[in-house]
Amino acid sequence: MTGDERTAAGRSGENGTVSRILSRAGTALAEGGTTHAERDGDQLDRAERQALRRVGGLSTELTDVTEVEYRQLRLERVALVGLAAPGGQAHAENSLRELAALAETAGSQVVDGVLQRRENPDPGTYLGSGKAAELRDLVAANDVDTVVCDGELSPSQRRGLEDIVRVKVIDRTALILDIFAQHAKSREGKAQVELAQYEYLLPRLRGWGESMSRQAGGRVAAGQGIGSRGPGETKIELDRRRIRQRMAKLRREITGMKVARETKRDSRRRNAVPGVAIVGYTNAGKSSLLNRLTGAGVLVENALFATLDPTVRRALTPDGREYTLTDTVGFVRALPHQLVEAFRSTLEEVAQADLVLHVVDGSHPDPEGQLAAVRAVLAEVGAESVPELVVVNKCDVAEGDVVERLLRREPRAVVVSAHTGDGVASLVETVAELLPRPDVEVDVLLPFRRGDLVSRMHSDGEVLAEEHTPEGTRIRARVDRVLAAELTDYHAAGVG
Repeated sequence: MTGDERTAAGRSGENGTVSRILSRAGTALAEGGTTHAERDGDQLDRAERQALRRVGGLSTELTDVTEVEYRQLRLERVALVGLAAPGGQAHAENSLRELAALAETAGSQVVDGVLQRRENPDPGTYLGSGKAAELRDLVAANDVDTVVCDGELSPSQRRGLEDIVRVKVIDRTALILDIFAQHAKSREGKAQVELAQYEYLLPRLRGWGESMSRQAGGRVAAGQGIGSRGPGETKIELDRRRIRQRMAKLRREITGMKVARETKRDSRRRNAVPGVAIVGYTNAGKSSLLNRLTGAGVLVENALFATLDPTVRRALTPDGREYTLTDTVGFVRALPHQLVEAFRSTLEEVAQADLVLHVVDGSHPDPEGQLAAVRAVLAEVGAESVPELVVVNKCDVAEGDVVERLLRREPRAVVVSAHTGDGVASLVETVAELLPRPDVEVDVLLPFRRGDLVSRMHSDGEVLAEEHTPEGTRIRARVDRVLAAELTDYHAAGVG
């Protein structure tokens, strides 16, 4: 086989890989819509989100520029670009498949892509010159609007690739930030996403030379006067200053919101309510599991990053103890560090929890990769020391050998299906065993007028024995130190 034939065969293999990745139905959105369980509620947020999604089959092109009012929207046509290091073909395919799901979640139509085998990205254009030329032809042939690279591009790489393909080029980070901007709903979530966007944008601002400078006048500020005139502040410097000012304001706002959240968390801690945080890869089924355990009715959608704003709900163990369940934002491979920093205050809920439910999608091609990616982010926010219970979700559609492999890898794991409810009862019992138990044993006689303390001993403690006497209710129980201090006046010898 000649060199040209080997090159052609290599390209054919790469094109076949991309075609296989992009040919599967419903990358981000299930065909026919997301199926819901009875505990998922009315899903009103989902209807609102779908109303904002663009419609396929329409066109943005103007046949006559004088008839602007007849312009219509269509889905943005996207081509994907990925790199496969030697020996890392499977990882590259999974990553490109996930990039396609991200692009569809953002509201675009993935039409084609290229996957190049090379050790490191080209410093000038991310791709080699030959592959970049091939991408240019692909863009022109498929009427592509945007090229999405599966990695973080430097400003020079983005400009270099744009100069070749002649369409907009973005990277994985920009795509994830766009999805977060679409899905953020709460005031805090919007502020966190905006801050992350500014942190990403700041080093990527492009200037256009001295023509955009703001020259100082004859009487400049502070009376500088003659000798102070010069090119002044350029437009890009002005933009950077305004962005820094806005970022400082957003950080102050997020800090203020953090205080309110810490106040609520301290209140739960004073009342000795244990906390359980649900974490996991995006689209692993965290919200479905929360709905199954509590009937919260939060948004469930077969799309990446459907949940951004944390939801806290109360739940009960089988023996009646209260605890809180917190649904958190999903993670992803190479989660942009800007988002980790911006959402750090929210992710601190995980670090302060008593138990982490680490949900992993048992039907995913690489569940071990999901586990590793999530644990890397947890370590980054200081939550790696919190006790962890792995929950292998979607067992109703997962392959048996994959589930067995995960159980061998994670000895303390529970297999469930949040959609059908299989294994959820076992999960609830396991959570009850792992939650911290009250450690102070008391034997008290409570007068009938202190029914509030009786109720708290049942909800916050562990009642060992209870007897109703003419003088009141005698209870032997294990409680936390705060409640034990309030019970000191009611020892069993008499009524205080």
